[in-house]
Order: sequence, then C-alpha cells, then structure tokens
Amino acid sequence: MRIARFAGDDDPRFGVIGDDNGVPTIAVLNGDPLYAGLNLSGQKIPLADVRLLAPVIPRSKVVCVGKNYAKHAAEMGGEVPTEPLIFLKPNTSVIGPGEPIFYPDQSRDVHYEGELAVVIGRICRDISAADAAKVIFGYTIGNDVTARDLQASDGQWARAKGFDTFCPLGPWIETDFDPADVAVTTRLNDEIKQDGRTSDMVFSVPDIVEYVSSFMTLLPGDVILTGTPEGVGPMQVGDDVSVSIEGIGTLTNSVVSREQ
Repeated sequence: MRIARFAGDDDPRFGVIGDDNGVPTIAVLNGDPLYAGLNLSGQKIPLADVRLLAPVIPRSKVVCVGKNYAKHAAEMGGEVPTEPLIFLKPNTSVIGPGEPIFYPDQSRDVHYEGELAVVIGRICRDISAADAAKVIFGYTIGNDVTARDLQASDGQWARAKGFDTFCPLGPWIETDFDPADVAVTTRLNDEIKQDGRTSDMVFSVPDIVEYVSSFMTLLPGDVILTGTPEGVGPMQVGDDVSVSIEGIGTLTNSVVSREQ
C-alpha cells in the first residue's frame, strides 16, 4: 500500500494511492494514518489534481547511518565502521518531491546521497532485530544532501547535513516492502551516478533499528536513512537529481540558488 501526504485546495491530507478505471487516484484518509489508522473518508481525487508533499514530517528526528555500504566507505577514504555510524538531521531539513534543494552560500561542494528511508510506526525502545518489523510503518526514499566541504572543515556533520531542504523524502510511503535486496539508483540530469543494492548494506534494516533503539527512543514518524551506495558526487544549481528504489518509486528534486 502506498500512502501519500498531499495538498490540494486546503490543508495537507493523507491518502492511499490507487487506480480508478485506469485513472491514478488518491483515496483520502481521515487524519494521519500514523495515529488514526487507515480510516478512509470515501473521497477520491485524481492524482494529477494534487501536489505530493513529504510523506512524513518527523515529529522529532531523522536518524542517519553513515558509511553503511563498503564501497561508499572506501570512496570516502574510510574504513567500514564496526558499529553503525549514527548522526542526525533536523526535521526542518525535510522537503517533499518536486520541492527545490537550496544551494547554500556557505558551500561550494554540495553532494547527493540516495538512500532507503525507514518510517517508524510506533514509540519504541530496545527493539530486537527480530522484532524490528513490528515497529516499522513503511519505507520511502531519501536524499541525504551534504555540503561535503563543510563536512570536512567542521569535523562534525551537523551543519553539513542539516541545512533547510537537505533531506528530500518521498514520493510516498510503501507499507508492503521487503528491504533486503532492492536496487537503489541515483540519476543526475538523467545520468546514472549511483547504482547499488540494499543487499550490499553493512548493517541491515533490522540491525539498524535494534542499534538505534538501544540508546534512543524512536517515535511515530521518525525516519531512519540507511546509508548510501558508492557514486556520491556534486550537484550544481540547475541540476535535477532523482533517486529511485525498486518497489517504491522515484523522488526527484531540482537544485536552485538560495538567493532565488
């Protein structure tokens, strides 16, 4: 099931992506499904008549895993971590499909990083890997945009990873999804730059949920970005970047100047 957050002529709402006699539609839900469940309102809207938003705005945090693909760790000049390397992005960095990524004045080297994103469905702590699926609401696509020069100069990653618009998410949440072995592909202006598989992760999704929940409480709507394959590189103003994940879809955003 694909659950989207969208805007029409009123406040943002949630709905289930479907098909009505060959026409893509969105069946409107009553309330936020993370809290109200899948409560259909009975209203259907053509998908072409709405604007998709980030499918979730984390109430508290975006948790990220660094160097979770061995070849990406190598291209960054580092070793594979012995435990998941965790950092945070603020929820103010989240944008949706089609929204612009603002290129900040402080950087001259902004990179894309296409990633599988996990959406947490209920409050949890100390969850075992075996029970991780019980707390996962679904999966979406993320782009861990990074100011690479600031990452190097600062020595820690809060500023380099935390600018407004540096966490595109979307286009929807897929609830029926097996993350074990799917393709993760990033295109820059239609040229393939990243082409990996989640089976190449050093730490699997269940392992990550177990590790993160061992030291912090996860809340409904929290997002975990699971790391990026090799092939990261710079984006420039005017570029379009698209991250595709097999079984979910494609997330596309354009890079614009902060001054626009």
